[in-house]
Amino acid sequence: MRPTRERILFFALLPALLLALVVVGTFTLRSTLQSDSLRKQSVLEATVALATEKANRLDRLLVDQDNVVVAIADPARLEELEQRWLPTARRETPTIRAIFMLDEAGNVVASASRSAAAWAEDDGFRRLLAQRLRRDMDLTAVPEGQLRHLHGEYEGRGVLVSFWQKRDVDGHLYLVVAWHDIGRIVTDTLPRLYGERDDGKVEGSSKGSDRASRVNIVDEEGRLVFGPKLKTGDYTVGVRFPTTLYNWRLQVSQAAADELAASLRARRLIEVGLVSLSSLVIFAGVVTILVASARERRMSAMKSEFVANVSHELKTPLALIRMFADNLVSGRVGSEAKRREYLEVILRESERLGALIENVLDFAQVERGKFAFFFEEGDVGALTKAIVDGAALRAQERGIDLVFTKEGNTRAAAVDPRALEMAIGNLVDNAMKYGIPREIGEGIPDSQQARPGIVVRVVARGDKVRVEVRDRGPGVASSDQRRIFERFVRAVKNDGETAGIRGSGIGLALVTQIARAHRGAVWVERNCEDGLEKGACFVLELPKSS
Repeated sequence: MRPTRERILFFALLPALLLALVVVGTFTLRSTLQSDSLRKQSVLEATVALATEKANRLDRLLVDQDNVVVAIADPARLEELEQRWLPTARRETPTIRAIFMLDEAGNVVASASRSAAAWAEDDGFRRLLAQRLRRDMDLTAVPEGQLRHLHGEYEGRGVLVSFWQKRDVDGHLYLVVAWHDIGRIVTDTLPRLYGERDDGKVEGSSKGSDRASRVNIVDEEGRLVFGPKLKTGDYTVGVRFPTTLYNWRLQVSQAAADELAASLRARRLIEVGLVSLSSLVIFAGVVTILVASARERRMSAMKSEFVANVSHELKTPLALIRMFADNLVSGRVGSEAKRREYLEVILRESERLGALIENVLDFAQVERGKFAFFFEEGDVGALTKAIVDGAALRAQERGIDLVFTKEGNTRAAAVDPRALEMAIGNLVDNAMKYGIPREIGEGIPDSQQARPGIVVRVVARGDKVRVEVRDRGPGVASSDQRRIFERFVRAVKNDGETAGIRGSGIGLALVTQIARAHRGAVWVERNCEDGLEKGACFVLELPKSS
């Protein structure tokens, strides 16, 4: 049932992936076809943002001057207005021509002017202020202390005033009016903010965006106030000044529209590249999921096989122990020799059962990182000889010649005797299970059995100590030489030489983990150095003691 569901998922996922890629490709093509309009819209958005920033630049300059006057104009110190403002007026408020303070009846109770010789013009402005401007200010809608502006054309000339209301300590309300000199703004301030030098860069600005634009200012009738006449087109936009000269409009034309278009085309290519990369990532992600799913299924199958193998390994010795023990208990054994043979079988199978359980437990500890290693300098040759001597009896019972040789100084820098005994013991056990022709122990002539079956050699090579376990069995196929060191993998073929050989598939994985813990390595070679037509050589290499 589960494989069927997985196949359905697999075949449903691939069409979904293709559909997703088609959708992404369609939207990419659609984006390409709409690139002209998108490019124009992007350039216009950039131009609007630039025009807004330029308009805000003048607004901030004028409002900053107004804030200086807000701090100076104090109803409690009317007589000090001139001496508090005029000394710094040219530097801090260059566009403000005069300041007037009016009482609640509309009478001018204090004033200060930068144009001492132009009283006639100031008097004309006083009359204009009293007769028309004050009425247009709509003071009832202006909260006390809030800065407002009035901009318009009066008596044939442009007027810009800033105004706010203040109370004195006695609670009397005063109107403060700052008269901005529009002529000075046009002839001095605007060229400084927006004028172009010979290199095309805006005076007083270091922003690169200003180099790619031209600016002018027109009034509400469309008459040119400042700057060159601009050619109207797709990349010319206009915005009003937010709060000060709100009846005027600042226009910006992109002088480098072609460069901006090229930049936007490059951005489009980047976006298409990102979409393509995203599609590849989606595809790679799906492939990764499928591969991981297949690997998980394979691992699950190997685990199931591992459980079956271990169960069989446990069941066989238990069955033998139970059968022979039952014969002994029931008294069906007639001779003492037979009784001893049964006891030897029980002992051998119980030892094999214990070794299997210990192998599984050790592997589980190593896999979880809970196996405690205790390293010390030791002689790998002596340790290996003890293991070979311990396995000699079992080899003799099976008719196997087990030979040990040692060459050179085989002391290793750091070994854990218990772990290393486990690793080398697994290699020797594997050689005795898989590395001997099936005829050995099955009554073949002694002349053939006289040849060495398994050779265990410990040799010092350079700064390494090698433990080589050589056999003359069927060997390991090239395709399996790496896989057999993975957990739960067994390279057992259904042939006459290896069929029926039992195992758990964790022995070589355990050897690999132990070799890594010793900063060494383990691998398998074919026919090693003895020139045999068949056979394998497992090599465990460890750092040598200095």
